[in-house]
Amino acid sequence: MMKTLVVAACLALPLAAVAAEEKKMTAQQNKMATCNKDAAAKKLEGDARKGFMKECLSGDSKPSAAKTAQQEKMKACNKQAGDKALKGDDRKKFMSTCLSG
Repeated sequence: MMKTLVVAACLALPLAAVAAEEKKMTAQQNKMATCNKDAAAKKLEGDARKGFMKECLSGDSKPSAAKTAQQEKMKACNKQAGDKALKGDDRKKFMSTCLSG
């Protein structure tokens, strides 16, 4: 009985290795695993994690300089509009002028 068990185990190991190779992750699964690992390393949570994952999975691992410059401009204009307590149409007009100039 013990010999049969040992022989069965010896035969099962190579088969398990073949099965493991067949279950290799797809490119998308690899990308998801990498993005998850990066988000965890950066300790991102909530909306910050969602944004990071969306960008990471879309293939944009690093934002372009133009995109970053536009984001900085948007951030600065938002701050100015907030400091001036602008709302509604006044805020829209200000943001339009600020972002275009």
